[in-house]
Amino acid sequence: MEFSSEVMKKLLREQQDEINAHELYKKIAVLLKDPENKKTMELIAGDELKHYNRLKELTGRGLKARKFKVLMNYWFVRIFGITFGIKMLEQGESNAIASYGEEDEALRYMDEIISDEKRHEEELIGMLDEERLKYVGSIVLGLNDALVELTGALAGFTIAFQNTKLIGLTGLITGISASFSMAASEYLSTRHEGGENAGKSSLYTGLAYVFTVIFLVLPFAIFSNPFVCLAATLFMAIFIIFFFNFYVAVAKGYNFKKRFLEMAGISLGIAGISFAIGILIKEFIGVDI
Repeated sequence: MEFSSEVMKKLLREQQDEINAHELYKKIAVLLKDPENKKTMELIAGDELKHYNRLKELTGRGLKARKFKVLMNYWFVRIFGITFGIKMLEQGESNAIASYGEEDEALRYMDEIISDEKRHEEELIGMLDEERLKYVGSIVLGLNDALVELTGALAGFTIAFQNTKLIGLTGLITGISASFSMAASEYLSTRHEGGENAGKSSLYTGLAYVFTVIFLVLPFAIFSNPFVCLAATLFMAIFIIFFFNFYVAVAKGYNFKKRFLEMAGISLGIAGISFAIGILIKEFIGVDI
């Protein structure tokens, strides 16, 4: 079967992507300790090889995986987690797939085949069981509570104290203390509800809280103007909310926009209210620090 140069380029590009993905998923499968996850990853790698061979029949050319690209994607998956990493890579691959029927009527059947195979891959990816995603609820609890409580507290401290070192120190003490309280509450709540791994749940909640506190307080250790620090803190809060919600939306298939706007609206709203309260307290009590 002869194809136009444009169609051949698309076929070869996708063929290259499939063999790259096959080698990548084989490398990932070796790392996995859970037998079910390992089996699932091997099946996904096998699917990619089938895609490659199907395209090879059409192009008549054999291609080798590009080692550097495979290595880069391998570390991307290692850093950000298997589920998120693979879904991001698969989304990129899906977005690059052309409609063959538009280019060559004889290849219209390829659209249906690829659609079916991608659906199968999505089902396999959904079977992956990753520990960090089991505790998303605990992470959300720590993250959200820290964002709401500390952005509000720092906004109030800024107008009340107007001293970056004092604001940063007070915020850090408040945040660290609150993280222990939140972790303990999550532990007791999980135990009371009969949930398993209460210790891990509390650990994820506490760590999410502490890391959020550190990032939010950091501007007060860098800048000298307290209002610049507050603006940087609010920007940091938006960035944390954006990154976390994007991560969870991809990994768990949630609605990113809805969750991002809800979380950002609550955090910034509380910060605004606290800022106003700080102004009122400073005005009526008249305490200068």
